Amino acid sequence: MSDGRVLEATFVAQVVRPFSTRRPTEIVAAPKVYGFDTAFICYYRGWQDLRDDDLGTLWEHFVLNEIMARSQSREVFYWRDKRGHEVDFVIATHRKRPPAIECKWSANNFDPTNLVAFRYQHPEGDNLVLAHDVERAFTRSYGDLRVRFDGIRSFADSLSS
Repeated sequence: MSDGRVLEATFVAQVVRPFSTRRPTEIVAAPKVYGFDTAFICYYRGWQDLRDDDLGTLWEHFVLNEIMARSQSREVFYWRDKRGHEVDFVIATHRKRPPAIECKWSANNFDPTNLVAFRYQHPEGDNLVLAHDVERAFTRSYGDLRVRFDGIRSFADSLSS
């Protein structure tokens, strides 16, 4: 068993592979590796003092931890196209209607461009922004795109039920 597989099997790290329906515009290789210990992530990256960008990165790791712990599913992917649009997580339990999840430290930092690009190629499914500063869920529309904003607690509870 390779070192990467051992880290995955023991839940030290999670390899997240690209979500793809084999369209020529989608990235089909280049997995991303997430660590479950955010203190280790800080140490590994040499972060002594955290910047706002670092908080967003750690938040993304934390959200993945919650998805994996609550859903007990390995069907979590990310999506990126060749133009650089990226969606943090796509849960592929419903291939025809994959939910798309963006992780933001602050809901005010959300830009719908990446979700719009994803929904252009995969039109059906829920769009969700999980933000650290959202205490009560709400929905916003960006043209035809409807996006639900939620905090981690209520989202994690919905995965468990």
